Amino acid sequence: MALITLGINHRTAPLEIRERVAFTPERMPDAFRELQLATGASEAAILSTCNRTELYLAGDDDCGPAVLRWLAGFHQMAPADLENSIYIHRDSDAVRHVMRVAAGLDSMVLGEPQILGQLKDAYALAREHGASGSFLSRLFEHTFSVAKRVRTETAIGENPVSVAYAAVSMAHHIFSDLSRNRALLIGAGKTIELVARHLSDAGVKDFIVANRTVERAQALAEAHGGHGIVLSEIPDHLKDVDIIISSTASPLPILGKGAVERTLKKRKHRPFFMVDIAVPRDIEPEVAKLDDVYLYTVDDLRQVIEENLRSREGAAKEAENLIIAGTQDFLSQIRALDAVSTLKQYRQRAEDLRDQEVAKAVKALTNGNDPETVLRGLARGLTNKLLHEPSVQVRKASAEGRPEVAEWLRELHQLEALDPRDAPITLEKL
Repeated sequence: MALITLGINHRTAPLEIRERVAFTPERMPDAFRELQLATGASEAAILSTCNRTELYLAGDDDCGPAVLRWLAGFHQMAPADLENSIYIHRDSDAVRHVMRVAAGLDSMVLGEPQILGQLKDAYALAREHGASGSFLSRLFEHTFSVAKRVRTETAIGENPVSVAYAAVSMAHHIFSDLSRNRALLIGAGKTIELVARHLSDAGVKDFIVANRTVERAQALAEAHGGHGIVLSEIPDHLKDVDIIISSTASPLPILGKGAVERTLKKRKHRPFFMVDIAVPRDIEPEVAKLDDVYLYTVDDLRQVIEENLRSREGAAKEAENLIIAGTQDFLSQIRALDAVSTLKQYRQRAEDLRDQEVAKAVKALTNGNDPETVLRGLARGLTNKLLHEPSVQVRKASAEGRPEVAEWLRELHQLEALDPRDAPITLEKL
């Protein structure tokens, strides 16, 4: 089974590229259906976050080039537009990569825990669409186990500086006292939940949460003393907020330049602080050109985040060692499963030969033949048939200059070591 991981992330591709190849929930059914047909992969999973898009594929053949062509075509891009941003990992490297991703070692925020949940969601979605078979199931389950070990046995996840935390930290650069400011949070997913928690801890007491469904927005807002609205109501509330942080799965911008521009006039140019964590972006990039607007994207948070990288170098090394061990363990399990398949075939052949000889013996007994003669014939016939093919193959291998096959036979059957006088003659000895 060949394993391929193909993707882009915050290190290899700018935001403009990442948002073009992001998968929205609405397009996932089409993506799964087309991906397997176009690549010939027997199993597939898709991970799409603000910092990465990755495809995990298992099949009989290396489908890397086909995956690249499909990914570009699905998002109406030319393959050349992606070639400089794409990375491809195969087999053992692919296994190690997915484990590093799950443990947060490949994240913008070293050790951040959200990625593990996102990867679990990707696995669940693959199963929901019937795209994950036995191989990817084993890979993901083992990966989650390794990621758990990394988090419990190292300090990689202690007090992680999340993207949500970094966004709130940047707000302090604009507003000295956040308790005086009102926040508008767009979206109601896990990232916005974290943002709300950090803003509340920083002193923000007045929240508005906007979401596609008002019920979910209201539930999150009420937990922090705010209220929920639907997305269409955002323009009516813009003038009353100072902080806007957005993270949705919308394929199109939610907040445009025109709405912000009109609101700035009503606010008498009081500044807006905005952070757009979403990929694709929720806030039109042109908003950043307006005076009195401080708009940041997920890539602008790097400076805040880099502080946590230096503090976790030791924990990262420990985590990498656990990843290497986890990768080797998984590969050993897969090789063992391959051996099980071979052993099943071997046993089945032996049982078929046995059944043939037993049938002959029963027929001979029915015809009145001497039982002892029949039993001796059964034993002789079964022994000859079991030994015939291995003997032929060992002689053939030796004649072809592959003496290791004979050595494997000796190892398999725990035969005594050859007497030096009986050792096979090789060209080196002549």
